[in-house]
Amino acid sequence: MMNKTRVLKKSLLAVTIASTTLASQQALAAGFQLNAQSATGIGRAFAGDAVIADNASVMARNPAAMALFDKTELSLGFESITSMIEVKDVTYSGTGVGNVDVANTDDVGDTSIAPNIHLIVPVNDKFAWGVNAYSNFGTKTEFSDNYPASEFGGLTDVKSFNFGVAGSYRIDEQFSVGAGIDFIYGQGTFKRITGDGFLGLGQIPPSGTNILNVDKADGWAVGFNLGAVYELDENNRFGLSYRYSPEFEAKDDSGQKVTLPLPDMAEFSGFHKIEDTKFAVHYSIQYIGWGDFDKIEFSNLNSTQSTIASSSAVNGVYTNEYKWQDGWHYAIGGTYYLNNDWTLRAGYMYDTSAQDSVTSISVPDSDRQWFSTGFTYHIDDKSNVDFGFTYLMGDDVKVTEESSVTNLTATTHADAILLGLQYSRSF
Repeated sequence: MMNKTRVLKKSLLAVTIASTTLASQQALAAGFQLNAQSATGIGRAFAGDAVIADNASVMARNPAAMALFDKTELSLGFESITSMIEVKDVTYSGTGVGNVDVANTDDVGDTSIAPNIHLIVPVNDKFAWGVNAYSNFGTKTEFSDNYPASEFGGLTDVKSFNFGVAGSYRIDEQFSVGAGIDFIYGQGTFKRITGDGFLGLGQIPPSGTNILNVDKADGWAVGFNLGAVYELDENNRFGLSYRYSPEFEAKDDSGQKVTLPLPDMAEFSGFHKIEDTKFAVHYSIQYIGWGDFDKIEFSNLNSTQSTIASSSAVNGVYTNEYKWQDGWHYAIGGTYYLNNDWTLRAGYMYDTSAQDSVTSISVPDSDRQWFSTGFTYHIDDKSNVDFGFTYLMGDDVKVTEESSVTNLTATTHADAILLGLQYSRSF
């Protein structure tokens, strides 16, 4: 009985960590990777954003594009992200109680605010430098305290902030290069308790047992980014960028530590203003290296978790493996330069899921479509205000999760609304 108990506890910890850390990844990349650099980007589904360079926010996508400015540029704004997550058609059962009724829920998502600021300073006709701050990742999913399958639900609240320093160099009239350093601060809260499927199981942790409680774990990591711009002429140009993302470690006040790899990213963009018209077309392809996301480690578990994890942790470290796939963004957009006061834009993106065979109700990840529109109002020849709107539409996903005590099947669906507002000025 004792060996069986340890096996069941080991499986419980595995499924808890899987649903928790995967939920954090909903924020960290394809599930809900934040494109929160600018309102202009939101208004065109970020099509062409590594090379358009209509304000200082371009340095977040491609540092080489800073070479396209001959004046000091400042952009600051914010983005609101409202996720609408539905978990339906749930079948949930436990060894001790059989089938448990679980109602459909559509209040798992939340609204978060992501500010951003970018400054580009040309030194001469060859060199420019810049600094910025924005969020790459951030989301919150929270199931109610009385959700029957709470070992698969719970609370996940993740935020990250990227502080960047970059420089660009113009080699000649057509070719420019750039590089930058990213200082990344992250914070996360993860909570799970055993659900109703654990009722009446003797030595197995009963329903309502706290099985994971990581409270505001935070930490720093350092990455870098590289970029290049090639200009055919003043109306046609291409951009290529690469961002290295480090392995990230976060620790809470009780000493619990979470270690996870972040994905590298590469993007190719083009911009083409049609001669003798007021219209431009632009596009982007972005690669996100989720195929390298192989494992998550939880270490220095607190006393409650160590009791549950005793047979699965080695020297205080628990490792969980994943089966992720690389993600891709394909975006196309158009800009219409209506007059001296107004610029209108729209875009579409197809965004592929990072998940493959591993799914979770706390990670409503899927392929998704972006429908975007926005505008710029030019206050004068030195300042403007941008507004962007995106409706992000996901697909239904069939989910299966299980431990040796409980199992669950469900259908998840996640949509989102992104709104951006931004002020930019030249000096």
